[in-house]
Amino acid sequence: MEIIELGTQEYLSTWQAMKDFTNARHETTDDQLWIVEHPHVFTQGIAGKPEHALNVGTIPIVKTDRGGQITYHGPGQLVVYCLIDLKRLGIGVKKIVSIIETSIIDLLNLYQIKAHLQSGAPGVYVNHAKIAALGLKVKQGKTYHGLSLNIDMDLQPFSQINPCGYQGLKVTQVQDLADNKVYFSKIAKQLTQLLTHHITRAQ
Repeated sequence: MEIIELGTQEYLSTWQAMKDFTNARHETTDDQLWIVEHPHVFTQGIAGKPEHALNVGTIPIVKTDRGGQITYHGPGQLVVYCLIDLKRLGIGVKKIVSIIETSIIDLLNLYQIKAHLQSGAPGVYVNHAKIAALGLKVKQGKTYHGLSLNIDMDLQPFSQINPCGYQGLKVTQVQDLADNKVYFSKIAKQLTQLLTHHITRAQ
């Protein structure tokens, strides 16, 4: 598993890079986790309904090819793109989703934050407020897109949409729940280590 730190990158160019990587990879290509922050952007999944964009203002909306509805990305939010060969690992989509959710819950537990899942609503929650979203695209047994974890950001843009298609869904972030100051780079390292651990165990 390769960990690639991309810093701050525009969403559209990163999405194109994921597609290019997936199209070019072969049977022996290492899986990769990309760590990135995006400037302000709303992204709409394949089945996304336009009515969930309430008042987006000047923030652009990108219609993308992942699963799920509309969500927001912005500075202070950790995005980890999971470029994984599921066919080679011998696991299915439900398993990789479970691995991602488990890794996020384990990460939050390191900060004494008790997180949970909600039936029928992918992602990770704390006291029924969403702290992490996920959406994947699977092409010929290989995934791209991934997860977003709210760390220390302006949450206001989430009020301009129905997050992940749920009206009135509350959102939260690590910094508002942790006892001490949290650091983006440290959390990114911890989460990618947990993802690598759980993916390796699934083989």
